[in-house]
Amino acid sequence: MEHFDNIDDYISDLKGKLQNNPSCGNTHYNLGVAYLSRRDFVEAEREFLDAVANSPKMAEGYVQLGGIALQRGDLEGCLNYNIRATQERPFFAVPWGNIGFVQLQLGDLDKAHLALKKALKLDHDFIQAQATMSSLFISMGDYEEADKLLKKILDKIPNFGPAWNNKAIVDAHFEQWEDAKKCLAKAEEYGFDVEPELKKEIESK
Repeated sequence: MEHFDNIDDYISDLKGKLQNNPSCGNTHYNLGVAYLSRRDFVEAEREFLDAVANSPKMAEGYVQLGGIALQRGDLEGCLNYNIRATQERPFFAVPWGNIGFVQLQLGDLDKAHLALKKALKLDHDFIQAQATMSSLFISMGDYEEADKLLKKILDKIPNFGPAWNNKAIVDAHFEQWEDAKKCLAKAEEYGFDVEPELKKEIESK
């Protein structure tokens, strides 16, 4: 891979390649990723749409479009793009994990559970899907299962903020308030935005 001093040079180079070969899905995709790294979601979305228009089987393109939809708060759009990705590549774990996440946000716990099980069957070590599964267990009221899964995640990735947040919720449920406080501190230390209500409840104990 060529080396570029900055993202703008890389973007210029990709645009040059597209002038010579405007229907190259991969180049559109790479340009989309470059725009994402600049947080330019409008340009990124345009490039990913061009990528899948030219390479309709490019599941990663649909996943990226789903991510941009989620950024905008468009859960249905995110869901539909990830479903499309699974239709193109049924054994790609990432869109299944994303579908599980969105279904959980939409409150459909059964569909969330099915999608997350599928994601984790395809990739046992998919941390994002494991974390979503722990949120699902909490939503289902199965705190023991959530706790087991969270310990597994944190053994592997001790700086994963969302898992510390969920561990705090589980510890609070079992009224282990000191542990819950430590977990919340860890969640914040690793960049997770803790719900103010949860923080107030735990810190008042």
